[in-house]
Amino acid sequence: MLETLRNAWKVKEIRNKILFTVFIIIIFRIGSVIPVPYIDVAALKSASESGATNEFFSYLSILTGGGLEYGAIFAMSVTPYINSSIIIQLLCVAIPALERLSKEGEEGQKKLAQITRYATVILALIQGTAYFFYLKGSNYLSVNKSGAVVFAAFVIILAFTAGSALVMWLGERIDEKGIGNGISMLLFAGILSRGPQALFKLIEYWKLDKQVAVIGILLLFLVVIGFIVWMTNAERRIPVQYAKRVVGNKMYGGQNSHIPIKVNMSGVMPIIFASSILMLPTMILSFMKQGNPPSSWYKFLSLFSVQGVFYAVIYFLLIIGFAYFYATIQFNPVEMANNLRKNGGAVPGIRPGKPTSDFIAKILSRITLMGAIFLSVIAILPILIGSIGGINISLGGTSVLIMVGVALDTVQNLESQMMMRHYKGFLD
Repeated sequence: MLETLRNAWKVKEIRNKILFTVFIIIIFRIGSVIPVPYIDVAALKSASESGATNEFFSYLSILTGGGLEYGAIFAMSVTPYINSSIIIQLLCVAIPALERLSKEGEEGQKKLAQITRYATVILALIQGTAYFFYLKGSNYLSVNKSGAVVFAAFVIILAFTAGSALVMWLGERIDEKGIGNGISMLLFAGILSRGPQALFKLIEYWKLDKQVAVIGILLLFLVVIGFIVWMTNAERRIPVQYAKRVVGNKMYGGQNSHIPIKVNMSGVMPIIFASSILMLPTMILSFMKQGNPPSSWYKFLSLFSVQGVFYAVIYFLLIIGFAYFYATIQFNPVEMANNLRKNGGAVPGIRPGKPTSDFIAKILSRITLMGAIFLSVIAILPILIGSIGGINISLGGTSVLIMVGVALDTVQNLESQMMMRHYKGFLD
C-alpha cells in the first residue's frame, strides 16, 4: 500500500488531484470552526462538552464534524445536500417528469443536479431557521434586545444557508478536480474529526476504572471495521448463459456471465432514512417544556430517546423496511428478466420470462434481508454498548459505516487510476 502511494505521488496528475482534495478538506475544516456573529460560542461549547445539549443536536454535531458546537459558518455541513439528494431520488420514482429526466442520460442528470442544488438551498434555509430558534430558546445568543435579535436572526440564518451552499460547491470541485466523491469526502472528514474527542472519552473512562469496557470497545471497533469491509464487498452472483447466434460469418454469444447483486446494495441510505425520521420526535421534544407533571405528548416523545429500548427496536425495524424500499428502487426483476431475454440470455435451469423474474425477485429478497440485518446490527450496536457498559462514544456504528464505505470507494477510485498506468495497486 505504501509502495502504491509512492507510485501515485510520482504521477503528476494524481499528485495534483490528491493535493487539491486535501486543500478543499482544509478549507472545509477551517470553515467548520469560524463562528457566525451573534452566537455565544463559549456557552454553546461548554454546554456541548458537559452533555447539556439535546440528542438531536448531538447527532447532527457528529455528522457536521463539530461545526454546530462552534456555531460555525459550515455548521449545517453536507446534511442539507444529502437530504435533498435523498428527496430528489424518491421523487424520481413518484413524479413522471423527474423519472424521465433520470433516463435522459448526461443532460438529464445535469438538470437533476441543478434541481438538487436548489433543494439544498431551501433545506439549508429551513434547517438554519430551526437551528436559530434552538439557539434563541437555549439562550446561546449574545444579544437580548428584540430589534437586535431580529437582525441577528437574519445574519445567522443567511450565514448558515450560504455556508451550506459553499460546502456543496466545494464537494462539486472535488468531483471535478479531486479524488473520490466530493460530498462523501467532506462527510468523511467531518466524522473523522470527531476521532480525537472519542479517544479522549475513552481515556476518561479508562481513568474511571472501566479498563475492561475500553479494551472491549477497541477490539469490537476493529472487528466491526473488518466485518463492514467484508459485507461491503460481498455479493451474490446469479449465473447467466447467452445463446449462440450467427451474424454473417461471425458467431456471437455463447459465453457464460453473471449478474452481481451486492449484499449491502443500499449502503447507508436506510440508516440515514431511519435516523432522520426518528430524530424528528427528538427535535420536537427539544422545543417543548417538560412541565410538572409532564404532558402525555412529552412522555410519548421521550420514548424516542436514543439510548432507549423502544428507540432501538423501532430503529431496527425501520432500517429493514427502508432497505427493502431502496432495493425496489434500484432493482426491477421484471425489467432485468426482459433485458436478459432480449439479449439471448437465461439463468440456467430457469425458464425465460416470469419464472426468471420470480427467481431474481426471490434472490433479491433474501440478499436484501441479509444486508438489512447487517445494517441494523451495526446501527444499534452503540446503543447496546451504551446500555450494557455505560459508555457513550462519539463515533457510532453509522459513522464507522460511512467512514469505511468512503475509504473503500476512494481506494477503488485511486486503484482504477493507478491500473491505467500499469502500477500494482491496493486490490491486487
